[in-house]
Amino acid sequence: MHLLALLLSPFALIYGGLMRFRNHLFDIGYKKSFRFDHPVIAVGNLSVGGTGKSPMIEYLVRLLSGRLRLSTLSRGYGRKSKGFKIASEGDNADSIGDEPFQFYLKYGGHVNVTVGEERALAIPEILFKYPSNQVILLDDAYQHRTVQPSLNILLTACKKPFYRDWVLPSGRLREPRSGAKRADIIVVTKCPEALSEEEMEKITVKIQPYAKPEIPVFFTAVKYLEPKPVLDDARFPFADHVYLFTGIAHPRPLVQYIRRKYNLLFHKRFKDHHSYRKNDLKEMIAHYKQFSNENMVMLTTEKDRVRLLSESIRQEIRQVPVFYLPIECYFLKNGHIFDAEVQKALQIDV
Repeated sequence: MHLLALLLSPFALIYGGLMRFRNHLFDIGYKKSFRFDHPVIAVGNLSVGGTGKSPMIEYLVRLLSGRLRLSTLSRGYGRKSKGFKIASEGDNADSIGDEPFQFYLKYGGHVNVTVGEERALAIPEILFKYPSNQVILLDDAYQHRTVQPSLNILLTACKKPFYRDWVLPSGRLREPRSGAKRADIIVVTKCPEALSEEEMEKITVKIQPYAKPEIPVFFTAVKYLEPKPVLDDARFPFADHVYLFTGIAHPRPLVQYIRRKYNLLFHKRFKDHHSYRKNDLKEMIAHYKQFSNENMVMLTTEKDRVRLLSESIRQEIRQVPVFYLPIECYFLKNGHIFDAEVQKALQIDV
C-alpha cells in the first residue's frame, strides 16, 4: 500500500465497515432482496470500473440471443433521463447512457435494451412489457442486492485483481474482498494472450480464500477487431498513422495494442464516460491537422463512438477520417465450460 493509500486507510476502514454492515443486513433478510421466476444473470465487479463488463454482456448476448428472448438492464450511467426507460430509435448516449446505447446499436433488433436505476422495480416493468422475455442480463449489478440473480458473475481485471486491491478511498474496491463470496462464477478479464497455465493456477489459488468453495474461475482476453468508420456513411480509407483519443477507465492495453499494430502519433485522453461536445472535436481536429500527414486517421474506442453520434458532432467528424475499434472478449481456455455453467443456471439448452 503506497503512502497516500495508507493515509486514507482510516476512511477506508469506515467505508468498508459500512459496506459490511449493509451486506450483513441483506444476508440476514433485514433488507429485502427479490428473486424472480424468470432467469436473471448479473454481471459486475468489486472495483470501480475497467473490468470489461460490457464485453461480457455482449458475449452473453451472442451466446443466448439466437434461441432465447433477452433483455439487458443497465443503470444508464451518465444519462440525462431518470427512471425506467426502453431504448428506441430516438435515443442516444445522453438519454440512456453510453453502454446501453452501444448495446442498442449492436443488438437492438434482437434484444430489448432497457435502463433503470432500481433493478427490482425495472424487472417487473420488463416482464410486463415483454411477457415472452426469457432471460434478463443485469449490467453492473453486483452491489445492487435488492435483486437475487439466478447467476452472479464477478469480473476482476488481471492487472489489478480484487485480492490485491483495497476498499475506497485507499484503493478502488466498492466493497471488501469478502464480497466475492456472493459470486457463482469469477472471470479474470483483460488477460495477456500468453498467460500460462501456471499463472492461471496462481491467480486461482489467490482468489479461492475469498470465494465459495470450488468456484469456477475463468480467464478472458480482449480481441480487437478491424477498425470501422464512426459514421456509417463515411468514405475515408483507414491508414496506419493514428491520432488516438479515448474516454475510458484504463486505456493502457489499447494504447499498447495500437503501438504494436499501427504508428501511434498522439493519444488524447479524456476521463471515463466523457461526454464529447462540439468544441472537443474542433480542438482535436485542429490539432490532428497540424501533423500534416495524409496517411493519418483519428481513432477511438467502441465505447467512445456512441458518444460521437449527435448531429452537431457528426458535422465535425465528416471533415476527417474518424474510426473506432470494436472489441470482443474471448476465453483463453474452458469457454465451453463457462457456457455450460450458464446453461445450468438458466436450466436451458444453450
